[in-house]
Amino acid sequence: MPIILTGAALLVILILAVVWIVARRSRTPDVSQRLTEFAGRADAKASEPAAKQAMERIDSVVSKSKQGGNIARDLARADLKLTVAEFIGVKLLSAVGGVGVGLYVGRVNPAAMLAAGLVGAIIFSFAPNMYMNSRAKGRIKSFNNQLSDTITMMANALRGGFSFLQTLDMVAREAPPPMSAEFRRVVQEVGLGRSTEEALQSLLRRMPSEDLDLLITAVNIQMEVGGNLAQILDTIGHTIRERVRIKGEISTLTAQGRISAWVITALPVGLAIFISMVNPGYMAPIFTFGMPPDNWCCLPLASALMIVVGFFTIMKIMDIEV
Repeated sequence: MPIILTGAALLVILILAVVWIVARRSRTPDVSQRLTEFAGRADAKASEPAAKQAMERIDSVVSKSKQGGNIARDLARADLKLTVAEFIGVKLLSAVGGVGVGLYVGRVNPAAMLAAGLVGAIIFSFAPNMYMNSRAKGRIKSFNNQLSDTITMMANALRGGFSFLQTLDMVAREAPPPMSAEFRRVVQEVGLGRSTEEALQSLLRRMPSEDLDLLITAVNIQMEVGGNLAQILDTIGHTIRERVRIKGEISTLTAQGRISAWVITALPVGLAIFISMVNPGYMAPIFTFGMPPDNWCCLPLASALMIVVGFFTIMKIMDIEV
């Protein structure tokens, strides 16, 4: 028990130190704050709650780092209305919850509680990332599935006499989400002064897709050298439609293997957690010092390593590029 209390105290001290460092760094005014003061809007800024101002300062500091930029990009892909600082706060809260779950699961002895608490904190801290990546992956998949119909709509609009920007605005108004949301952002960026090429490249960063890259490349070439863009879009739409069809067939054929990978991976882990909760003494020898073999940590570590290697091996076999 003293080991657990010491570990918990060190974790709290570490979190407080990180918050203090970020708050200290955020005292330096950035460009937006200086412009706000020169524009005469300092009173409106000062009227905001202190907690909101602190969160904005922390977010401005964290977002400037490379990792913060990646988090902001992933949040945009997943369409989550969170700032980088708020997302990091969710990760910290999840880690604290993971510590509590780990302490309960490994309550057989102090060593098991410490190990389970540490593992729980690590796993639960990645839970927000897993949700964000899963949501972003789902949006990108839906975007790719809608892209062929969207290209057909764009080609028909161009034949009807619409300009390219009017075509983008029509897609933003009539296409289903997430296609409408992403193209609406493109139209808004162009309206705020960005060029069409820059707005489309920003769309590609938010929605990484080979099909979208092909569309943007064709549009950029047509803007430079000219040509019948509607006919080009018809050809691209047919290519993308066939690629989506082939991907769907491959996904159907490999579904059994992917489900087997998840079942085989989750079965031993779930069974070990269930037995530890129902009968902690049964799992005690694995996490007890002095029991044969002397290297008590080898069995759980080797098991976890083999489970992870097996999962990624199966998923790599099932991952067929089109």
